Amino acid sequence: MELFAILVSAILIKNYVLYYFLGICPFLGVSKKIDSALSMGLAVTFVMSITAVVSWVINHLILLPYNLDYLQIVSFILVIASLVQLVEMFIRKISPPLYQALGIYLPLITTNCAIMGLALLAAKQEYSFVETVVFGVSSGVGFTIAIVLMAGIREQLDLADVPEPLKGAGIALIVAGIMALAFNGFIGMIK
Repeated sequence: MELFAILVSAILIKNYVLYYFLGICPFLGVSKKIDSALSMGLAVTFVMSITAVVSWVINHLILLPYNLDYLQIVSFILVIASLVQLVEMFIRKISPPLYQALGIYLPLITTNCAIMGLALLAAKQEYSFVETVVFGVSSGVGFTIAIVLMAGIREQLDLADVPEPLKGAGIALIVAGIMALAFNGFIGMIK
């Protein structure tokens, strides 16, 4: 039951974008088309999943046993930067059009605060290895759901009569706020 609670909480209740407001830059920047939003979501999910595993191993096998927990942030930054470089090289090799579509937002996964937040929150919660893996994967899935929903709404807004002052970032922020309120309705689902 504990794993299910972590899963539902990370996807719906404490969604990184809509609850913590982490990862807003790629959320707003890449959510104009569903294809690129889905690709970004999958890339972030992959990086979050691997970051959860590697940061848990580093934290529990190196930092905590040797009382080096003050090095968590530095070590997590190195892990995230390395993983994002691997993902970037993989996408560039496998799918150059996707690499071009994601543009600057792919390297920005390195500085995506949602991924750093994942590593720090997992360490703070003192999750077991399995709980950390579930937390990492479900956090990425939650990010993907949020960014794909946002992209779908934004594609529809391109066809709508939006007042001129609200076009672009203005309406995107309003929609993000409404989505956050809607996801807030899941609070109380897990007790």
